[in-house]
Amino acid sequence: MRATVRDVATLAGVSPKTVSNVINGGVAVRPETRERVERALADLDYVPNLSARGLRNGRSGAIALTLPAIASAYSAELAQWFVELARERGWVVQLDQTASDPERERELVSRARAHLVDGLILNPVTLSASVLASTEGLPPTVVIGEVEPEHVDQVHVDSSAAGEQVTAYLLARGHRRIAVVGAARATDPTATSELRERGHRAALAAEGIAADPALRVPLSSWSTSAAATAFAAWLDEHPLPDAVIAFTDSIAFGVLHVLAARGVRVPEQVSVIGFDDVDGAAYAIPALTTVSFDRRAFATAALDLLTRRIEDRQAAPETVVIPHRIVERESVSRR
Repeated sequence: MRATVRDVATLAGVSPKTVSNVINGGVAVRPETRERVERALADLDYVPNLSARGLRNGRSGAIALTLPAIASAYSAELAQWFVELARERGWVVQLDQTASDPERERELVSRARAHLVDGLILNPVTLSASVLASTEGLPPTVVIGEVEPEHVDQVHVDSSAAGEQVTAYLLARGHRRIAVVGAARATDPTATSELRERGHRAALAAEGIAADPALRVPLSSWSTSAAATAFAAWLDEHPLPDAVIAFTDSIAFGVLHVLAARGVRVPEQVSVIGFDDVDGAAYAIPALTTVSFDRRAFATAALDLLTRRIEDRQAAPETVVIPHRIVERESVSRR
């Protein structure tokens, strides 16, 4: 049978209330007492009864985090921070992916309305089809990413500013024909692609350069394989660009693969820059110049907003913008 709080209390020689204080946090417990309780918890292999806890305080002790695709390096690194930081707050994280399907978002919202989770952290890719297009009856929710719904808490990086910054960075180094891999598709464009491309065009316009539609490379998905396939097909029909802006590092890895396979030297012949600064970016050949931001700060801000929203459903919505910077490595040259 599963050990109870009373069993743990008996073994540790403390009251059940003290055990609850150790498990739930928020109440100071003497270090030596905490050590005895934690030893008893481990010895009895105690597992909290979240269902019973939920009956008492109306909380499940779980939150849901959904990302468009959890297989990417960026999603995996971000999810890791959410799981670790939520655990420090006493939350279990239910991880899901929408595969850009709004119906999956609706399922998550239904789960929250049924009190199976206390709140949601959603990463929609478009607003028009998202459940967030209507906020009526929405449970405690924080949006991460570039979709900007009204009346919902949000954490994001300024993708338009980042797109403008990386383009200006390349222009300042003498690059003029800059291909954009991951450009917005004609149908169902993502908010991220639209904003980064908007910034790209703004930087070109500031230098009096007209945006060339021939330098746009839309993708069926933002994966390394899709990027490699699409960029190879694009190179078959177009001359080498001066530089490539890849809208994620995973996309950049596909671009680097195609260029290496064709004997094109990076950065001597083509410069490449990515977004996200995933762990593998520093170990690409050559090491990838990319846009970086603090993912721990990103996850912390989102969990702070969700905590506030759970405690106060009427609080005014808040948006937190996480700073970004360009990490210079070997994949960009001067011309």
